[in-house]
Amino acid sequence: MGAESNGKKRAYEDPYKHCGLATRAIHSGQEPDPATGAIMTPIYQTSTYVQEAPDVHKGFDYARTNHPTRLALERNIAALENGKYGLCFGSGSAAASAVVQSLNQGDHVVSCNDLYGGTYRMFTKVYERFGVSFSFVDASDIGAIDKAITPKTKLLWIETPSNPLLKLCDIRAVAKLAKERGVKLCVDNTFATPVLQQPLEMGADIVAHSTTKYIGGHSDVVGGAVVTNDEEIYEKLKFLQNATGAVPGPMDCFLVLRGTKTLPLRMERHSANALQIARKLLEHPEVACVNYPGLPTHPQYDLAKAQMRLAGGMISFELKGDLDRAVRFLKSCKVFSLAESLGGVESLLGHPATMTHASIPREERLKAGLTDGLIRLSVGIEDEKDLMADLERAIAKSLDPKAGAAA
Repeated sequence: MGAESNGKKRAYEDPYKHCGLATRAIHSGQEPDPATGAIMTPIYQTSTYVQEAPDVHKGFDYARTNHPTRLALERNIAALENGKYGLCFGSGSAAASAVVQSLNQGDHVVSCNDLYGGTYRMFTKVYERFGVSFSFVDASDIGAIDKAITPKTKLLWIETPSNPLLKLCDIRAVAKLAKERGVKLCVDNTFATPVLQQPLEMGADIVAHSTTKYIGGHSDVVGGAVVTNDEEIYEKLKFLQNATGAVPGPMDCFLVLRGTKTLPLRMERHSANALQIARKLLEHPEVACVNYPGLPTHPQYDLAKAQMRLAGGMISFELKGDLDRAVRFLKSCKVFSLAESLGGVESLLGHPATMTHASIPREERLKAGLTDGLIRLSVGIEDEKDLMADLERAIAKSLDPKAGAAA
């Protein structure tokens, strides 16, 4: 697997770095198995490795520290992000946690206020207890970010597109500000994936992913990753990965590697389906608003065209009426499944206020624009006409107060 001698870091030279993204997705970091010639990276189901002598080995000594299946995945994801160094974790939350763990007591973080509820919970309920402070601002406003930076600020954390309002941050502008103010920028790229945008190319210092979502793509594995071009950042995060041990198992890595191979194809289909559905929802007389960066009505449509290759597979919208109507709609869908998470081949829908973002206090949600009636769609790769027909049926049913009980 091209291991690093005795576990020491050696920059990986990707033989496919000049190839297109689809080629890198299939081949980067994944040489045929040297023992058997297997074209698929094996699941090395081992916790330890035999050494020739003390500290003399083939680059692997203990699976928490280094693992060949994980190494292949780390190199593959780094290649997709045009990054030098990749690290994989047991979940997206573990990846985010490692980034915050690289800070010190007394440090300050400026974060977007429209972000995944689990990240908000981690920031405020875990790391604030250890002396790291956080400010949450509308990160689509570069002035708001600049105003929130203090002498203690060490990190800017943004999601773009954001979860669940699909707001965009101008990555180039935020990266420029970060460098001017002497802070690091981490971009959670889970919604877009490296297929749609590559933040490192736009000046970000770190990219974070929940590989549970689009990168894995099949709703059957939990994982996370960070990618960077900065060797000092990599060394800190590599130390934390080993020291805290929140690493994925070999089967998890194998499943995510399987997902990366079809990621470019899937993102094209997710994006194409979502664009058609967003257009039709926008025209629907019972829909109050639609949030989708691929629509000209999106306030940052021009930024989306400049920053993203396609607008992605996530939509959020509100129906006309009250919260009870939104609940009736959610219970009436059949092809869209009501479930946590996103990014799988199947279409999912959710209610952020009571599901993915319930850990954010209601007053904070409302301040960020996340209303109780907001519905989030993760548009899958099914036939678009079947998905839209399902939404139209559910919208119609939601008009009837008895529909929720009957669904």
